[in-house]
Amino acid sequence: MRYAGRTIGLFGFMIMLFVGIGYLIGGLYMGNWIMGTLVFLCIAGAINMFAYFYSDKLILKMYRAQIIEEHDNPRLYNIVKKIAMDADIPMPKVAIVPMGTPNAFATGRNKNKAVVAATQGLLAMLNDDELRGVIAHEVAHVKNRDMMVMSVAATLAGAIAFMARMVWFQMFFSRRRISPIFLVVMILAPIAAILVKMAISRKREYYADEEGARISKNPNALADALETLHDQSIKHPIKGGNPSTSSLFIVNPFAAGGFVNLFSTHPPMEERVKRLRKMAAEYSYL
Repeated sequence: MRYAGRTIGLFGFMIMLFVGIGYLIGGLYMGNWIMGTLVFLCIAGAINMFAYFYSDKLILKMYRAQIIEEHDNPRLYNIVKKIAMDADIPMPKVAIVPMGTPNAFATGRNKNKAVVAATQGLLAMLNDDELRGVIAHEVAHVKNRDMMVMSVAATLAGAIAFMARMVWFQMFFSRRRISPIFLVVMILAPIAAILVKMAISRKREYYADEEGARISKNPNALADALETLHDQSIKHPIKGGNPSTSSLFIVNPFAAGGFVNLFSTHPPMEERVKRLRKMAAEYSYL
């Protein structure tokens, strides 16, 4: 619940930021702050609704993921099936990504449309306990509706960024005098929105680690897997792909890019592993 409360708080801050900017822009250009807010929200919402309904197909195509059946890879398929049953969610589709770097992700707009994907490197490098931990983490994302949560966060952040771009565009074609304070807000607001979206993503990762450890009943195995994946992602970051999809993966596959933690979609690996080790020490998973 503590992660849910913090996520709600971050959403609250983003909504207040959004409404505040809508008030400024609406009052300045439209004479009505409510209309200004609604216009930008609708535009951003339309863009992200498309992503919400079709992103799973786009992601699978981007990484050449192939949907499999049980006879294609009984080991992976049956682990996903067992973990989904333990998590009390419908059996998701299972996919394999032809990639040597070990990683995994979940996509799909809801529990009934979910896909859990694992790379070939993941299947080759992890033992069964570690693989169960990784799959449980991804199933936890599905169970917690994280795809929907991040779609809402992206909508709000996108609307704020769109607002700022429109203001800068308007400035080039208008002689209206703009307050310096207003300009500072337009510069800082999109940055703040991005930081909040990243913070929400990091909270959801902590939550999925914790929930995944409970589902698999083996926090240490998940911690071991995360350490392996993190090390391999640094040594062998994926080629191609789109860094904007990094939040989907259990470990940032573009880790070698050197992003600071503040702008990272994932929490520091040391802290993730520390929390899982603490769970293993405090609770009995028999």
